[in-house]
Amino acid sequence: MLRDRWWALGALITLSLVLLAFMVSLAVSIGEIAIPLSTTAKAIANRVFGASFELSRIHQGIIWDYRLSRALVAASVGAALALCGVILQALLRNPLAEPYVLGISAGASTGAVAVMILGFGYGLLTLSSGAFVGAVVAFLFVAVLAAGTGGQSDRIVLAGVAGSQLFNALTSYIVTTSANAEQARGVMFWLLGSLGGVRWSDVYLAAPIALAGFIICMLHARALDAFAFGVDAAETLGISVRRVRIVLLGLTALMTAAVVSIVGSIGFVGLVIPHAARFIVGPLHQRLLPAATLMGAIFMVAADIVSRIIIPQQILPIGVVTALFGAPAFAVILYRARTAA
Repeated sequence: MLRDRWWALGALITLSLVLLAFMVSLAVSIGEIAIPLSTTAKAIANRVFGASFELSRIHQGIIWDYRLSRALVAASVGAALALCGVILQALLRNPLAEPYVLGISAGASTGAVAVMILGFGYGLLTLSSGAFVGAVVAFLFVAVLAAGTGGQSDRIVLAGVAGSQLFNALTSYIVTTSANAEQARGVMFWLLGSLGGVRWSDVYLAAPIALAGFIICMLHARALDAFAFGVDAAETLGISVRRVRIVLLGLTALMTAAVVSIVGSIGFVGLVIPHAARFIVGPLHQRLLPAATLMGAIFMVAADIVSRIIIPQQILPIGVVTALFGAPAFAVILYRARTAA
């Protein structure tokens, strides 16, 4: 029986990898200039494997310099957000926990706005680096506040809510008092999430962080299973609760800060995808983590495609697309959970 379950998981992962590769290829092919999938494959073969297919320089540039990097960042961001959601829902034992529950997204927004509008950093910080600094500051604020109130799971959530409100207020204050109309429009678009400006340098940041996060999570899969029964049960099973919390919450903060610094705030991925993956493969984290990672990557690439084709000649912020699909999906999940209960 156990052997059949692992065989089914292997088949699911293989199918998901094939689907992810297809979605990335589709994302590279779709746009204002339609490019056949065969041309996409040839362009990638020319760069990666040193092939010598004859392609137009325009197609080669569009595929390699713009669309492929965008698709890979989308996949990495989706995978990282889904991992963060799995971690937080297990550690906090809260089905509504998601990557932004710790106030990291709000802090990143404040950091980005401070760079964009106030010139914070005196020109030495980019928008992404300013967002990363803000995310780290917000996480430290929430961590200190939670530790000072006892450090229990519910206190961490409440500290995250307080941090989110504080940094959202700071962001609104800066935009209201210091931004002109053009700056305010740019801030709003960034806050809704955007993949428009990503390049290969962002791939080299997002992909290794997602991969490292996955490996670290898999090493702590047994500990995450133990947390499902409560802190006391985890300690009884020999889990170092304090160490695991510090490592995994720190990992969540790092991944979320990196993601927000690259693409802005994108909601619902870390909330919905873990529930969907849990419904398919069950609660065991050795199966749940790889399933959620791949599903998050596929969902984000698909959302990026939709954001570029849903309105002709216009690109929607990807956070709008994830919310449009994520909110109804989460409603369905809640209804199924109620029915099961």
